[in-house]
Amino acid sequence: MIELRELTPEDAEALQQIYSSESTVFLGRGPMDEAGALCYLATAMAAAAQTPRTRYILGITVRAELLGVIKLNLDAPAATVGYVLRVDAWGRGYATEGVRTILALAFGPFGLPEVRAKHHPDNAASGRVLTKSGFTPAGVVGGFETYVIRPSAPPPLRPV
Repeated sequence: MIELRELTPEDAEALQQIYSSESTVFLGRGPMDEAGALCYLATAMAAAAQTPRTRYILGITVRAELLGVIKLNLDAPAATVGYVLRVDAWGRGYATEGVRTILALAFGPFGLPEVRAKHHPDNAASGRVLTKSGFTPAGVVGGFETYVIRPSAPPPLRPV
C-alpha cells in the first residue's frame, strides 16, 4: 500500500534514482542529476507553500521509501495528473494506486469537474495505469495519447 507525502530536501538522492535514464525515456527529458534534484525539490516546496495552492508534487512511498512522484496541476485550463516511478517499482500497481489516491483528492475536497492526463504513444504501460484508474481515451494531441476522467467515473480505491 502506498502513501503520498510532501517532498523534503532529504529526497534528492531518491529523486535521482526515480528520474533515471530508463524512467525518463518517454518524458521528453534526460535523467536527473544532483543539481536537477535540488532544483526540483525547491520547485516542489515552493508549490506546497503557495496560497492558493495550484500544484501538488508529491512523493509516492511504500513503507516510507520514496519510489515515485505524482503531480496534480490545477493551474492549467484543465487539471492534469502525471507520475513517474523508479524502475524497480514498475509493474507493482504503485502508479495506479497513486493515481487513484490523487483522484480522490481531486474529486473529493477539490471538487474538480475533470482531470486530464497524457502519455507517450510508445509507453503502453502508462496507458494501462490510466485506464485502470478510470480514465477514458480522448484522442491524440501533440503526438501524445490523451485521457480524461470526470467525478462520476473514478473507481473506488482498492488494492491493485
